[in-house]
Parts: sequence; C-alpha cells; structure tokens
Amino acid sequence: MVGIGVEEEFLLVDPRTGVSCPRAEAVIERQRICCPLPEGAAVHRELRPTQIESVSGICGTADELYEHLTAGRRSIAEAAAGEDCAIIASGTPLRPSPDREYGTDDRFGEVDTLYAGVVKACEACGCHVHVGVSDRETAIGVVNHLSEWLPILLALSANSPFEGGRDTGYDSWRMVEQSRFPGSGLPPHFADAADYDRQVDRLMDCGVLVDENQTFWLARPSSHQPTVEIRAADTASTVDEAVLQGLLTRALVITALDDLDHGVTAAPLDPQVAAAAVWSAARYGLSGPAVDPVAGKPVPATDRMASLLGHVREALEETGDSDLVRTLLDRLEREGTGAERQRRASAGGDVAVLRMLTEETVPHP
Repeated sequence: MVGIGVEEEFLLVDPRTGVSCPRAEAVIERQRICCPLPEGAAVHRELRPTQIESVSGICGTADELYEHLTAGRRSIAEAAAGEDCAIIASGTPLRPSPDREYGTDDRFGEVDTLYAGVVKACEACGCHVHVGVSDRETAIGVVNHLSEWLPILLALSANSPFEGGRDTGYDSWRMVEQSRFPGSGLPPHFADAADYDRQVDRLMDCGVLVDENQTFWLARPSSHQPTVEIRAADTASTVDEAVLQGLLTRALVITALDDLDHGVTAAPLDPQVAAAAVWSAARYGLSGPAVDPVAGKPVPATDRMASLLGHVREALEETGDSDLVRTLLDRLEREGTGAERQRRASAGGDVAVLRMLTEETVPHP
C-alpha cells in the first residue's frame, strides 16, 4: 500500500472569544509531557506562535489515518486546555491576535525579515498531504500530473471565509494570502529533477526565498523524504475532511504513477489559466464556477469534482477507499464546505462560529 501522511495546522485561540493566542511553545511543551501520540506522529511549532502543527505517522489505510489524525487533535486540544486556550481548524483566524509582531532569531525570523508586512499579518493554516514515491525523478513526474487537479482539491477544502472579523467574499482567503508570496500557485512544468533544482536556484538567486527548502508551489517533491507534498488544501475543520483530502490525493498520485509507467507525460499548463483556476477555487469553493486548467474554460465546480472522481476511480478501488470517499463527498455536498458552514454559523455571531469550529475540530469519543 502506498504510504500517506498528513500535516494539519491549527490556530490556538481564547476559548471564550476566539482571539488568537500566542502560546504554541507552552502548549507543545505540555503536550510532550502529558499527551502521547501514535508512533511516528509528532507536534511542531509553526510560523506564528498562535499556530501549531500536528503530523501523522506514515499510514497505509484510511483506518490508520483516522487514528493518527484523531489522536493528534485530541492530544493538542488537551495540552491547549491546560494553557487556557483551545484549538480550531480554520484556514484563517476568526479574530487575529492584537499583537502580531513576533520577533524571533531563527528561520521563522528570517521569513519575517524577508517578507515583512505580507507575513507578519499571516496566520494561515493548511492541510498538507505527503504520499510516498520511489525517488525524486518520479516525484517530479507526479507533480506535473497533479497540477491540473490542485484547484479542485482547494475548492473542496475551502475553510477560510473570514479575515479580521469580516467576510471576505472568498471561500479560501488563506489562498489569497498565500498568493502574495513569490512563486505561489500551481507549480511550473518541470523537465526533470535537475530542472526543478534550477528553477528553485533561480528564485534563490533573485533573493525571494529564504532557502532552497522554501517554495510556495501547491505541490512539490519533499526536500527531506521520498514523498510528493501537496499543499493545496485549507486546514480541514473535521477529521473526515482531512481524511478525504488525504485519500483523494493518494489516489491522484497512484494514478499519476500508473500514467508514468505507461509513458504518459503531462502537458504544461498555460500559466494564466492555471492562476485563474486557483483564483476561482479560492473565490467560490464548490458552490460556483470553476476553471478547467487544461481546457482553459469555465465549468461548474461539480463537473470538475466528477472529473476528478472519474480520473481516480481505479486507484480508489485499488486502495479500497472508493466507498468511503463517496460517503465523505456525499456528506460534504449535504453539509457544505467548511467555509459554507462557517458562514451559516456566523448568523449567530463570532461566538457561534467559534463553538462550531471547536466542536468540529476535536472529535469526541
């Protein structure tokens, strides 16, 4: 079975007001002492001290992924409660911390220095999926095949409609914030691993990356392990949605590997159409029009979702995930994306959105 791992970023918030709390270091220290995780799982700090990341171990089945993601969320939530805060899974904060100047002298400090105001106000949280591949050259070929499907992965994950307490009109404001960084969006087409390195080096030479490990493309080969890393999705409000993102992503990678085995290469996408597809997914999620990055024309987002399912049908049957994925998609269609649910809850004010996110983020036994 092809291995899969998921990284989830969460916001630490005041459990009464939803205002972001800069207590990541204390929460991580408490978690290490009191709240064990499954083997291979871990908890890390993130760019801002109001954020925390849960990393699953390598999972082979959906059941293992559920176990790891559920344990990670419960572990962080327990530790956060001991520091008088809670965790919520939202791509952007409900109410950002009034003090957003967090100077550090480590790599995060270098990021702050380089990107200045763009990053100092950024508390964006994503869901990153790692899928195992044999080698780096294969990873590059897979990334080329994945590009056309990244916008629909973003659309179904959209979970960040608010910024600074206001409705942005976007379903994924996180992606809008990420688009402010150099080289964001769908990755360019790469001839091979050497070409990938050349393009990263070129960005380094231009002075727009802190180091070679930092790129903002929505898919890339991992810099430290034999995986493809897909970073299209907003952080998932529920474990179900995180699992859905993971299983669909793995199916896309398996399908790409099969195409590569049969000598099928992916054609480069038009950069302007690619950017339009990402923007449309961020703006409308699953509720409005999408852009087909290959055909270069608008289509209903539901059509793109159906095309994705058709594309990965054999891979989902191979992994035994077909029925589960359809069940989770049916639920998403009935209940709406995270952004849609946040908007519905907002009729009751910020506290109602906070309550909804708190309840959805941490599964109860």
